[in-house]
Amino acid sequence: MKQFSLYPPSATKAPKPGQILIAEPLLNDANFTRSVILLCEHSDEGSVGFVLNHPTEIRLGDIIDGLPSGGPIVFKGGPVQPDTLHLMHRVPHYLGQGKKITNGVYWGGSFDDLYDVTTSKPFNESDIRLFLGYSGWAPGQLEDEIKEGTWLIADANEEMIFNASNDELWKLAIASLGRKYAHLAHIPTDPQMN
Repeated sequence: MKQFSLYPPSATKAPKPGQILIAEPLLNDANFTRSVILLCEHSDEGSVGFVLNHPTEIRLGDIIDGLPSGGPIVFKGGPVQPDTLHLMHRVPHYLGQGKKITNGVYWGGSFDDLYDVTTSKPFNESDIRLFLGYSGWAPGQLEDEIKEGTWLIADANEEMIFNASNDELWKLAIASLGRKYAHLAHIPTDPQMN
């Protein structure tokens, strides 16, 4: 029996690093409502990604001793290991290569270099994304969630990851899927409020 899907196959393709996972409009999960997640790892061992549009009130200077207060905002990367700090950036010349996720986007790098950059070198805060915790899936779990319609998939790009407004990122990600999906951006979070 063929499974019915609300979404065309192009938005439910097989996931791979460098893509974004876009939460379906009615997903009612405190960790993932209207989330956009950059997928950084996907293999037979599972998947890892980071929520790009859930900022916290925390700044880097609040969690690393010796740094001045302020600095880049720290995002809630997901519910897994929320006491770990993860680094994403587009300045490998300052922070070390890390793992290239897509053009201009690196995951990881040197926290010693991050300390040096934030204390002694001029840098643009929008070049760095910091996350507490991550989003993780067991082997096969992400594919099952995609088949169920929980996530739509699109290709990530550097501008979307580092420059988009947190409040608008989900709608921009939906728009990146094309005209067939434009109506999804206007579905209210709670359809009963319509």
